[in-house]
Amino acid sequence: MATDMAAGSPESGVLSSLLASNRAGEFLARDRIRRFLPAAPVNQEQAGIGSALIEDLFLRHVHLKRCNTIGGLSESMALSYPIVERIFREVRNQRLLEVSGMIGDDYVFTLTNAGRTMAADRCRACQYAGPAPVSLSAYRQAILDQKPQVAVNRASLRLAFGDLVVTDKILDQLGPALVAQNSMFLYGPAGTGKTSLAERLLRVYDDQLVMPYAVEVDNQIIVLFDPAVHERVQVDMEDADPRWVVCHRPCVIVGGELIPSMLELRRDDSSGTYAPPVQMKANGGLLVIDDFGRQLISPRDLLNRWIVPLDRRVDYLSLNYGVRFQIPFEVMIVFATNLEPSELADEAFLRRIPNKILVDAVAPDVFDEIFRRVLVNFKMPCEDGAYEHLRKVCLERGGDLRPSYPRDMCQIIRAVKTYEEQPLGVGRVDLERAAELFFGSMEAGHSN
Repeated sequence: MATDMAAGSPESGVLSSLLASNRAGEFLARDRIRRFLPAAPVNQEQAGIGSALIEDLFLRHVHLKRCNTIGGLSESMALSYPIVERIFREVRNQRLLEVSGMIGDDYVFTLTNAGRTMAADRCRACQYAGPAPVSLSAYRQAILDQKPQVAVNRASLRLAFGDLVVTDKILDQLGPALVAQNSMFLYGPAGTGKTSLAERLLRVYDDQLVMPYAVEVDNQIIVLFDPAVHERVQVDMEDADPRWVVCHRPCVIVGGELIPSMLELRRDDSSGTYAPPVQMKANGGLLVIDDFGRQLISPRDLLNRWIVPLDRRVDYLSLNYGVRFQIPFEVMIVFATNLEPSELADEAFLRRIPNKILVDAVAPDVFDEIFRRVLVNFKMPCEDGAYEHLRKVCLERGGDLRPSYPRDMCQIIRAVKTYEEQPLGVGRVDLERAAELFFGSMEAGHSN
């Protein structure tokens, strides 16, 4: 039985309403952010990291970033002035610094020969010169305190997916999964919009996430903040700990490029820091495994790796010399696949993913609405009877009505019209020509 979901073009009115709703939510979110943003520590004990690590970071900032005042280092290291001043005095007493002047009440200094030698040695071990990390315990508590709490109903989901054609049946399957924050399978034939659905699930979150730039484990640094994944939100919070950043909840999407090493900590030998696994980057948000079953890592190996985290909401990672530690696994995983879930996993694993949502070919009225939206988006007029003819050629050549067909066919027609220097438009002849190019000699029911 076909589910009724399909990708379409954005509807400006729907998106405007969604943005307005999000803006209203941001005011409430600021109050929540204030609860989760720690106050700036004023001493090393409050910072939660060792003085040796802070000293190493101090020397690297002076050596690599050419910071030469206490105020400049305080800003660059994201530590309060008293903490940096104390380290400055300790390093100076070791004759690693020499003062060359003053700017107001602040010292201007440079490294001595011994200081440059030590800094260069520290840089060979690790070249990280970003904001100071937070402790592992502080990171754990922050993620647990900010577990996503989603309150949705059919109306709010319809608004969130307003630029797709989604029926109540799909919405009513997605809603409970989102409220419970349970992982899910979105499965069905290619071209039915599974990825489009998965990408928009993030819209149901109306709050932000407070997360650290980096985390310290056994004096090693895990660089957590990734601007390609974590979209920063500018929030003016005086006296907040600058080692933490406010972001939209993350959505990490991985496809065929997923390999086993991406599920574990990876040490970068050139920088001496660790890169987090994809599930740690996605903590507090979504992780979409697109085209599941087509990765280099086998489905069985991937599922076995996560069977405990999915059950207990904790994950275990290891530094490259064997130190093992625990982190929260507060991430909603969405498996989007063309394969049947039973072909990918055994009963023990499937039990841990209680939501299995079939995203199939669509009904004629849904297909026509998708076609209408595509025509509006492409600014392409059509002949009378084009809707019926598109359905006819797709059923004859493709075997069913998949949500991607209207867009795919119109893209081909637009390219042909541009090539032949003809005005844009969609007629029966255009649809036949596009179908010949798109479906080729594929048998009905076997198109991708």
